[in-house]
Amino acid sequence: MKATPLPRRVRLLVIPITLIVGFLLSNVLSDDAGETPTATTSALRAGTPEQAGAEAGMAEVVRVVDGDTIVVRIDGQEEKVRLIGINTPESVDPRKPVECFGKDASKHAAELLPEGTAVRLVRDVEARDRYQRLLAYVYRADDGLFVNLAQVTDGFAEPATYPPNVAHVDEFAAAARTARDRNIGLWAACPAS
Repeated sequence: MKATPLPRRVRLLVIPITLIVGFLLSNVLSDDAGETPTATTSALRAGTPEQAGAEAGMAEVVRVVDGDTIVVRIDGQEEKVRLIGINTPESVDPRKPVECFGKDASKHAAELLPEGTAVRLVRDVEARDRYQRLLAYVYRADDGLFVNLAQVTDGFAEPATYPPNVAHVDEFAAAARTARDRNIGLWAACPAS
């Protein structure tokens, strides 16, 4: 008896589905292979949607890269952290010109997070972005200031929503509307694009 070949559309779907399943299984199986995670490194792993808002841990600011990216020290290791839910004008990307208010946004972030500042990092659904930066909501440890929100409230950033990391999307949108209505920060300095 001769086997009937699968229709072309089904054959085209089998390959990507097989690759995705293989990738997911390899990540699950390799997550625990050969490493002894600390409490902090375990918390930095990507969580499930039910774990959104899970603690990522305490850290110390090493430096501010730009208005939405910082470098922190966690358990003696330096990590680049991308502030979730916001975007500031470019100021350091070698492939792009410095954008209107980019240097101001970086300076404001540095004022909020001077070197040595203790911060609490809280993740959303995904632990890292495609550049392997930690994704976090950043809070100053001493007074609880929500730095991501402060950048938007003070007019130095605008909301940037990348599902599934959406825990504070409504707060960021409301803060941006207020900053725009008050015509402060980048809303006053930069022509509308």
